Amino acid sequence: MAAQKDLELERKLSKRLKVKEGKLGGMDDGLNLLFEGMPSGDDLFGGMEGFDSDELPKRKSKKSQSSKKHKLSKEGVEAELLDGVPGHMEALNEDVPDGRTSRKKNKKRKLSSQQQEDGVEDSVACVVKPVESRGMDVTSGDVAEVPEKKEKGKYIAPHLRARAGNEPEEHTQIRRRVRGLLNRISESNVESITGELSLIFQSVARSVASQIMIEETLASCSGGPRGNKQYAAVFAAFVAGMACLVGMDFGAKFMASFAKCFEDEYHKEDNLSLRNIALLLSYLCIFEVCSSDLVFDFLVMLSKRLTEVDVSIILTVLQSCGMKIRADDPAAMKTFILNIQDTSNKLKASSGDVPEKNNSKRMEFMLETIYDIKNNKKKTEEVPPRIKKWLQKLRVDEISIRGITWSKLLDPDKKGQWWLSGDVVSSKDNVENVANKIDKDVAETQRMLELAAAQRMNTDSRRAIFCIIMSGEDYIDAFEKLLRLELPGKQDRDIIRVLVDCCLQERVFNKYYTVLASKLCEHDKNHKFTLQFCLWDHFKELESMPLLRSINLAKFVAEMAAAFTLSLAVLKTVDLSDIPQLTPRRIMHFRILFETIFEYSETVVWKIFTRIAGTPELESFRQGIEFFIKEYILKTNKAVSQKFKLAKKALNNIEGVLMQE
Repeated sequence: MAAQKDLELERKLSKRLKVKEGKLGGMDDGLNLLFEGMPSGDDLFGGMEGFDSDELPKRKSKKSQSSKKHKLSKEGVEAELLDGVPGHMEALNEDVPDGRTSRKKNKKRKLSSQQQEDGVEDSVACVVKPVESRGMDVTSGDVAEVPEKKEKGKYIAPHLRARAGNEPEEHTQIRRRVRGLLNRISESNVESITGELSLIFQSVARSVASQIMIEETLASCSGGPRGNKQYAAVFAAFVAGMACLVGMDFGAKFMASFAKCFEDEYHKEDNLSLRNIALLLSYLCIFEVCSSDLVFDFLVMLSKRLTEVDVSIILTVLQSCGMKIRADDPAAMKTFILNIQDTSNKLKASSGDVPEKNNSKRMEFMLETIYDIKNNKKKTEEVPPRIKKWLQKLRVDEISIRGITWSKLLDPDKKGQWWLSGDVVSSKDNVENVANKIDKDVAETQRMLELAAAQRMNTDSRRAIFCIIMSGEDYIDAFEKLLRLELPGKQDRDIIRVLVDCCLQERVFNKYYTVLASKLCEHDKNHKFTLQFCLWDHFKELESMPLLRSINLAKFVAEMAAAFTLSLAVLKTVDLSDIPQLTPRRIMHFRILFETIFEYSETVVWKIFTRIAGTPELESFRQGIEFFIKEYILKTNKAVSQKFKLAKKALNNIEGVLMQE
C-alpha cells in the first residue's frame, strides 16, 4: 500500500511540475542518455499489488494535455504540491462546494474515457519525439551521432549580396568605410573627409580605390534629396578635391562613370535621379573639374531630342551654371540657342494644333530661361566661400579636363591616358584647318601637332597656339596669327600659358618669347594679368622645378621687368626676408634673376627699381629685396656692388615716382 501511495504521489507531482521522463519540460540537456538501459519503476517495485501498467500512458497523456492548457505560477505550484499528502486531500474536499466538486468529477470522467481510447498512442508519441530529437535510433536502440550545429554565415546587407560572391573582404570593408564617410559629408567637413578618403585611396590599388569611391559617390548623388543644390555642390567639391590630391585621372574616370550612369538613368526614366545627376554636372563645371565645352556638348545632345525629360534636364543645368558657360564661351551658347530654336520649331510644326500641354509649358519656361541668360538677366550661381577658398588653395584649375566630348566619355574603347590627349580624332581631321592658320603644309603641321601632344597640349586651342608660336617666322608673324585665331571666351588665356611653357622647355633661354609676350601684353591688358597669375603659379613650384626650367623662368621674369612690361612687384608673393623659406633652390633662382637685371645699364636698373618705390604696401617687400641682395649676392659677387647702391637709392626715390606719375 505504501508503494502504491508513493506512485500515486509521483503521478501527481509529475503532473503538477510538468515532469516528462524524469525531467522538466524545456530544452533537452542530454542527461537522459546517461540513464538509458536502467531498470524501470516496475522492476524496482516488482510484485506490487494493485499496480496497473495501463496508467503510465494515461498519466503521460494527462500531463501533455495539462501542459498545453495550464501555466501555473510559482505560488500555485507550491499550493498544489500539498494535494498529494495523505489526509490533506480529504480536508480540502470538505471545503469545496458541491457544484464545484461535481464539475471536477465530470471533468475527470471525460478525461479518463478519452485516455482509454488513445492513451497508448499519446504515450508512444511522447516517448518517440524526444528520442528522435536526440538523434537516437528507436528500432535498434543504438545511439546515433549527434549532428553538429552549423555555423551561421556572416550577415550581408541586401545591396551587397550581388557582389558578395566576387568582392574580397578587404574591398568590402573599404567600401563600408567610404560609404560611412560619404554619408557624413557636408559643407563644413568636406575638406577633412576628402583628406581622410585620400589616405584610404593611397592605401590600396588605385584602380580598386577609384572604382569603389566613384561607385559610392554616384550612388549617393543619384539617390540624394530631391533637387538639393547644396548636396550636389558638396559632392562636386569632394570630386574636385580628390582629383587635386590623388591625381587628374580620378576626375577623368569619374566623368566617364558619370556619363554611363546618366545614360542608364535616362533609359530608366527616373526624373529624380536625372535631376540630381544634372545638378552634379553643373557644379562639376562650376568647380572646373570639367570644361564648359563638355557641358555644351551635353546640352546640344539633349537639344536634338528635346523630349519632356530633356527639357527638364536642360532647365536644371541652365539654372545652375548657365551664366558661367555663357561667360566661358559665348559662341557655343549662341550655337546651342540656335539648335534649341530649330528643334522647338520642328516640334511645333509636327504637333499641329494640339501640342502637349505640359511639354509646351515647360518648353516655354526653358526658352524664357535661355533668353534671360542670353541677355545677361540671370544671376551667377554663388559658390560657398569656404569651398571656393579650399579649392583655390588646391589649385583646382590645373586638373580641369578639357577637349573631351560626351561621346568620348561613353566610348568603351578608351585606352591609356585618354583624358590627356583630348579629342585626338577631331585634331587629326582638322589638320588642314590648322595648317591654313599657321601657313604650313599638312606634313609639317602633322609633325607639329604630334610635338604639341608630346608637350601635353591637350586641347585643340592649345595645340593651335603651340603650332603658331613654334612655327612663327618672327614675333610679328606669330602675333598676327594668334590674333587671327579669335579664341572664344577665356580660351585666350591659354596663349600666355602656352608661351611661358614653351619658354621654360628650351635648352637655352630665347628672348623671342619675352618679346612676343611683351607685344601681347601691350595689345591687351588681360594678357598682362594672365601672365602675373601664371608666374605666381610657377613660383609655388620652385622647390620641385627642374634646374633648367628654373633658370629660364628667372631670366624670363628679368627680361619682362627690363622691358617694363612687368614690375618687380610680381615678386611680392615671395618673402625674400624669410630665411626658413629661402631654400637653396629658391636662393639660386632669385639670385639668377637679380644678377640678370644688374647686367643692364644703370638707367634701366634705376627705372626697374624706381617702379616699386614710394608704395606703402610694398615697404616690407623693398626691405626683403635689400636683405636678399646684400646677404646672398654681394657676398659672392662684388661686381654688382655699384649697381646695388644705385638700386638701393632707387627704392627710396619718392621724387622719381612722383615725376613718373
